[in-house]
Amino acid sequence: MTKSEQVKIAVITGGASGIGLAIAKKFVQNNIKCILIGRDIKKLNEACKDLGCLAICLKYDITKLDGLPPLVNSIIQEHNRIDILINNAGIHLKKPLLDVEDEEYQKVILTNQVAMFSLSREVAPFMITEKKGSIINISSMASRYGIPLVIAYTAAKSAVEGMTRAMAVELSPMGIRVNCIAPGFIQTEMSTKALMNDPERTRKVLGRTPMGRLGTVEEVADAALFLATDSSSYITGVVLPVDGGNSIGF
Repeated sequence: MTKSEQVKIAVITGGASGIGLAIAKKFVQNNIKCILIGRDIKKLNEACKDLGCLAICLKYDITKLDGLPPLVNSIIQEHNRIDILINNAGIHLKKPLLDVEDEEYQKVILTNQVAMFSLSREVAPFMITEKKGSIINISSMASRYGIPLVIAYTAAKSAVEGMTRAMAVELSPMGIRVNCIAPGFIQTEMSTKALMNDPERTRKVLGRTPMGRLGTVEEVADAALFLATDSSSYITGVVLPVDGGNSIGF
């Protein structure tokens, strides 16, 4: 098997549920081996059992920054390379700005922004050695609008989009493409519960979404597959909204 025929290796943080799991499923269906990183071993094991032999689970909390270099080194030692990095792991905090404590704010920034940077920094040198690679960061519509009650999450995701462009400028000359996906209102267990209990919010969401429906995790995964592979070989530094037109709706 030549290098070009080798199965690609993808690392997906937060890969055991939601958008991360959907991306893993899409990748496996396209013969991409997925290394799922997460904190919940039960969810990880269930995901890997469902995904089959092309999925590997690693229990790790990416906010433990000191452990990221050995974590990446262990992946390289076992699999020789990392072709794709999906920075998907994140936490949310819904709270009025005046009630957000410094520790809470910093925890959201650490998980959604700092850990993403640190992991990307550790993976990039190995991609540089191969002279190719794709890093995909997962942002949010919170970076596009002024949404109340999510100040820390908004700050983190806005930074993710800025870092995507800065990383692309530095890394693309060395063969590494860096892009970002900004999901809109996506149908997940959490969002479904929230909308079911708030008819006015549901009306507002659908009213400004030209396609008139929620998105699916599979549609986000389709975008990730496009950005991760040679189908997007001349695309870097973009933030791609997957939102049914919500960001341009009125």
